[in-house]
Amino acid sequence: MSSIDTLVNTTIRSDVRAIAGYHVADASGYIKLDAMENPYQLPHHLREELAQRLTDVTLNRYPVASYATIKQRVRDTLGIPAGYDVMLGNGSDELISILCMGCALQDRRAVVLAPTPSFVMYQRSAQFAGMDYVGVPLKADLTLDLPAMLAAIARHKPSLVFLSYPNNPTGNLFAADDIVAIIKALDENGSGLAVVDEAYEPFAQQTFMHRLPEFNNLVVMRTVSKLGLAGIRLGYMSAAPQLLAEFDKVRPPYNINVLTQAAAEFALDHVEVLNQQATALRAARADLMAALAALPGVEVFPSAANFILIRVPNSDDAYAKLLSRKVLIKNVGKMHDVLANCLRITVSTPEENSAFLDAFAASLAA
Repeated sequence: MSSIDTLVNTTIRSDVRAIAGYHVADASGYIKLDAMENPYQLPHHLREELAQRLTDVTLNRYPVASYATIKQRVRDTLGIPAGYDVMLGNGSDELISILCMGCALQDRRAVVLAPTPSFVMYQRSAQFAGMDYVGVPLKADLTLDLPAMLAAIARHKPSLVFLSYPNNPTGNLFAADDIVAIIKALDENGSGLAVVDEAYEPFAQQTFMHRLPEFNNLVVMRTVSKLGLAGIRLGYMSAAPQLLAEFDKVRPPYNINVLTQAAAEFALDHVEVLNQQATALRAARADLMAALAALPGVEVFPSAANFILIRVPNSDDAYAKLLSRKVLIKNVGKMHDVLANCLRITVSTPEENSAFLDAFAASLAA
């Protein structure tokens, strides 16, 4: 019998063996400010209604493959242009993977291009689909380097350009005119899709969704995770109908389970509650940014998301001291040179924000 090491080495791709798994920290017992989640649950009476709704779900049957009812709710509620449909994914991660698989050309090595640092799954999904990944560094102030992006597009002729809007982990919104310039450059090169990832749209209140009819090579992707439904794992994207039809061939059948569908339909029936929570978090973001900026040695970067990026004298030290005080944030200081000594903090409830600030101030003073 072959040893397990031999089996792994001869059957698993070398590039997969060479990377670490996607790490999710154990948050048990911590104030959890590391994953950009909405800290608010649905009100109690709505949770009771949802529980009743879920008891009526037919668990012994596959989902209706067309997902017609939930897609109609998304189109009606979340600003999809008339004449455009949506594709659903098991979170936006699955949609990113579908986009990469659909664009991984067989006659040549296709390219995914994105600003860097940005969402790690752009690079991972490109790699797993057998595509090359090109990251174009942001400027030192974390803004988009448009000349470098346009030069990279001309050189590499990417099949996909991912643009996180606002960007994760930096939190800033790239200039809309710069994004339009990238979309047009891809069109002039004769191929390539611009994917505007609007995961944090409820907090940015800026979107390219309504501009889909202007650009045949534009894909707009969102998730309901940041809106307050991270646990149900539902992403959606829209594009020109002919494009969406091709990507739908790559989508696994029954990729959205019936419990997710029922919960999402219920939540979208009460979307005003989620919108009120987003409004509260936007206000809390402003308060938290001001409080952080008042602390000595802390640089606060602009944010249009539900998290804040800051720079401190020593991010490793600050992160460790916060952990010792049972506060979990994200240390991004080693993700990229432009993020040296940076920390990312999710905006939460007033109580959790206050507890974080007390622990953070104590960490800086220690």
